[in-house]
Amino acid sequence: MEWVRVVALAACTLVGQTAVAGQLPDDAHPVSRNRLPPLERQDLDPSRHEAFDAVMRAEGPSASAALRLHGSGTDLRFSGPLGRPLTEVAILITAREIDQLYEWAMHELDGLAVGVDEVLIDIIRHREPLDGVGGSEAVIMEVGRELLSTHTLSADTYARALARLGQTNLVDLIVLIGNYVSTGATLTAFNQQMPMGWRQSLPLPFALPDDIHADSRNRLPLRPGPYRTSVNALYGRMASPGGIGPGQIRAYGEGRGTLEDRVGRRTMMLAILATARAHDSQYDWTMHEPLAREAGVEPTLIEAMRLGERPAGLAEADDALLAFAEELFDDNNVSAETYRRMETALGVPDLVDLVALMGAHAADAAVLAAFDQRLPEGVEPRLPTP
Repeated sequence: MEWVRVVALAACTLVGQTAVAGQLPDDAHPVSRNRLPPLERQDLDPSRHEAFDAVMRAEGPSASAALRLHGSGTDLRFSGPLGRPLTEVAILITAREIDQLYEWAMHELDGLAVGVDEVLIDIIRHREPLDGVGGSEAVIMEVGRELLSTHTLSADTYARALARLGQTNLVDLIVLIGNYVSTGATLTAFNQQMPMGWRQSLPLPFALPDDIHADSRNRLPLRPGPYRTSVNALYGRMASPGGIGPGQIRAYGEGRGTLEDRVGRRTMMLAILATARAHDSQYDWTMHEPLAREAGVEPTLIEAMRLGERPAGLAEADDALLAFAEELFDDNNVSAETYRRMETALGVPDLVDLVALMGAHAADAAVLAAFDQRLPEGVEPRLPTP
């Protein structure tokens, strides 16, 4: 579709395009229509040319993929140029802002092991003011808190982060935050609890749920072993017990590549719109709304979702999906009843992959918001946002 090509080009290479006067904020580039300058293929290491070409060939809204190309392209957790201590700070602030207790626990250990100050970890844990926190840590914590609590990043905060970290590191930071928002969605949806004998160290209301399996400690039964486990060299203990965690949950899926064949394009588009609405993601909503209409999502339902409403009389599967998205992203806690409704509607493999799709769009929402990606010229916004 022609408008898709326009999106990719605007995000990467459309040299010479100009914006209507007053249409863009002061810190947006008139070509890319976001806070980053246009990116050319030759700007990238040859090893990343294929990724660039894939963005240009994309058959759907691709601005978030184009934005990610401005990063280092490395393994952001273990070998990104931010370095391990700052990486763990970024993951911890993400886990805290989405109340993800399992994600927090795994990375609290890593953070301590790579030298993150215990006092700093406690500031993140208790959401204390940043008075006395300096350097890159303070910038990362400010970015994470603002982005994940408001779904926006102010021009002032962005400018401070850019000045402190530099463009490549800032892109890596935002992509890392998005990655762990996505992982957190899987953990929360399937109610992953702490392994037996491990303490919960976030100050959250706690009562052991009755809808988890004793072995897997989540809503899915433990998969047969043997498991790929390893001892974390940082602190000489198992990083995560075998059979537990996001990788084991995702293994129940059959892959997002075949999801449309299994659940239908309409269900996928409804999930994407629900995710965009939960994150106030103007770009993702506006660019997907026409696709949702084409896929058969009813205009009356789209209008209700646009206004943040869940109308009465919906089909059970639709109502369950909207309730699921609301609890997952607004409450950071999917109730046993809502989970049961979704599992009944879709079955475990399809639900696992649908959650992965929603998590991916939650990650996109963070990237799009941080760099203030604006719509292609001439495309009117469809979502009322704060």
